[in-house]
Amino acid sequence: MRVIGVVGLPGSGKGEFSRIAGVHDIPVVVMGDSIREYVRTSGQTLSDLSMGEASAQLRAEMGRDAIAQLTIPRVEACGTDVVIIDGIRSEAEVVLFREHFPDFYLVGVACPDAVRLERIFCRGREDDITSVAELNARDERERGWGLDAALGMADVMVTNSGSLEEYETAVRALLRECLEGRA
Repeated sequence: MRVIGVVGLPGSGKGEFSRIAGVHDIPVVVMGDSIREYVRTSGQTLSDLSMGEASAQLRAEMGRDAIAQLTIPRVEACGTDVVIIDGIRSEAEVVLFREHFPDFYLVGVACPDAVRLERIFCRGREDDITSVAELNARDERERGWGLDAALGMADVMVTNSGSLEEYETAVRALLRECLEGRA
């Protein structure tokens, strides 16, 4: 099974990468869905704060790769040759995925802060941030989990600073290379 992980700061374009993969019938497992499920089943209101607290709690209880541990069964349940994992947040998660999936390929997504902020404000997720201060706090929280180190482990970086069409073209080309075994 070829597993393609996607890592990047909030609003960088991980979700768009996954949407593009889905258009090409590649299943996508979103790591944040495990956290959303945990928040909902614990009776909390879904928000950026509750998601962050749940993530921190799971990592404290299970280790820095906790969300990856919860994600692996979801990936395996896809039963396909290629799967996308959206939302890697730490080097510990990358290490676990590389150990568990011998054909693991990590894509980093880079995007300027101002562009990320604008995109987050426009996307309308119920757990999104609503201010620059909240974005800075979320970035700091995720960097504390090892996000920068995970980005540094990427096999390839994709820049998402232009139009959606430009990004889609770059992602399609990268997916094609991955599917053909050239990446």
